[in-house]
Amino acid sequence: MNQLYYFDIFKTYTYYDDIYDHFAYVFDCNGNWTEGEILRVEVVEKRQQLLGPAHPHTLRSIGNLASIYWNQGKWTEAEKLQVIIMEKRQQQLGLAHPDTLISMGNLALTYWSQGKWTEAEKLQVEVMEKSQQLLGPAHPSTLTSIENLALTYRNQGKWTEAEKLQVEVMKKSQQQLGPAHPDTLCQACQHSLLRDMGNVALTYWNQGKWTEAEKLKVEVMEKKQQLLGPAHPDTLRGMENLASTYWDQGKWTEAEKLKVEVMEKRQQQLGSAHPDTLRSMGNLALTYWDQGKWTEAEKLQVEVMEKSQQLLGPAHPSTLRSMENLAVTYKDQGKWTEAEILQVEVMEKSQQLLGPSHPDTLISMGNLAGTYRNQGKWTEAEKLQVEVMEKSQQLLGSAHPDTLTSMGNLAGTYWNQCKWTEAEKLQVIIMEKRQQLLGLAHPDTLRSMGNLASTYWDQSKWTKAEKLEVEVMEKRQLLLGPAHPDTLLSMGNLAATYRKQGQWTEAEKLEGEVMERTQHI
Repeated sequence: MNQLYYFDIFKTYTYYDDIYDHFAYVFDCNGNWTEGEILRVEVVEKRQQLLGPAHPHTLRSIGNLASIYWNQGKWTEAEKLQVIIMEKRQQQLGLAHPDTLISMGNLALTYWSQGKWTEAEKLQVEVMEKSQQLLGPAHPSTLTSIENLALTYRNQGKWTEAEKLQVEVMKKSQQQLGPAHPDTLCQACQHSLLRDMGNVALTYWNQGKWTEAEKLKVEVMEKKQQLLGPAHPDTLRGMENLASTYWDQGKWTEAEKLKVEVMEKRQQQLGSAHPDTLRSMGNLALTYWDQGKWTEAEKLQVEVMEKSQQLLGPAHPSTLRSMENLAVTYKDQGKWTEAEILQVEVMEKSQQLLGPSHPDTLISMGNLAGTYRNQGKWTEAEKLQVEVMEKSQQLLGSAHPDTLTSMGNLAGTYWNQCKWTEAEKLQVIIMEKRQQLLGLAHPDTLRSMGNLASTYWDQSKWTKAEKLEVEVMEKRQLLLGPAHPDTLLSMGNLAATYRKQGQWTEAEKLEGEVMERTQHI
């Protein structure tokens, strides 16, 4: 998602509060949100007194404060300020002024971050249409607005609409800029065109169109190698993107080969302790992890964690992320004690650094709860998960994707304790909210339906389970195809339900189809 608002640090006007503004900017850049927020609030108050509430420079300072709220996950505060900015700019400048459109785009981004897809989509459609009228269909700002709308469609599982828009952006860029050749394109134009191609590839990837995604990503990578050289940072990023597509297809060897090359080039260029080098090491460790190469993954992740601690400090977000990744590898080896120690430390540092209700803190609490759950520590897991769910509901709202995920995790812990009633109650809410928010055929909706069917199944509610499983199977066949692993899994689940009800013919027919399709994969 492209946020169009920018901080204007290079300015020709001066105010007596500029020193606060500049220090706030430094705090922003270093992630010191609390200190930055204090200064930004003071700047806003002083400018409101000095210039009035609707002066452009007052509105810019309000936008900067909204940005700090946004970075802390304070969506309500950010949204409130961004609504004020948008309304004042609409009154002052008109509905189609570029600054008005920027403020609408920023508000849409805040809606987007809260999972308010309908509100985000409505604003983004308006921004796109006004940009097309004002600037023309191929203007860079118009193309940015189209891309933003496509991302909102994508997050709602509206793959067709997203793909249509992103292909349009890519084609317009190609028509406008010509072939991606260093003699005909400026560097910024080359990057823009290749980014558009990469976005289309990502939408193909989200639909499970691996072949189309792979083809585009190979093209992007090869063009970057020709335009920028084999060791340019953008070339290496293109290689990483292609590696991720190989990874999603289970092509571990191809993914590993590319990731090793990226890591080695970054080590040569940037040194072994550079953040980009450490990130590439972490990506390679993830590929080892997926192949069950725990020793190789653990070795790299320990190195990443130790270097991050030395380079960035023990409480830096990147350090905490590296600790969490290592904890996951420990978990997958059954090293519960080691995993728990790391995750407790991550949670405590997140609480101190970011506050008890920050999204990253809640994620760390959820991860620790998962480790407790894997050890059969149901009481500890349940306590943490209830807290995560309640804080998510307060912070993000009851229908936000992260809130629904936290409810699903708690439902899973209830399920592990045979608390069927509590699990079912939560899973019904999750399913209904996802149906309303994402539509009946979205992968996350279908997953929630499958989870509820499983809970019905465990309570011997065969009719209810069967009804849901038939719907999940049919929608996956249409959405993913008859031989997709998720489709086959749903067919197997339905066959098991048929067997429990003594419907042997239906069960055997499905099981035969699953076996036949599995052999052809």
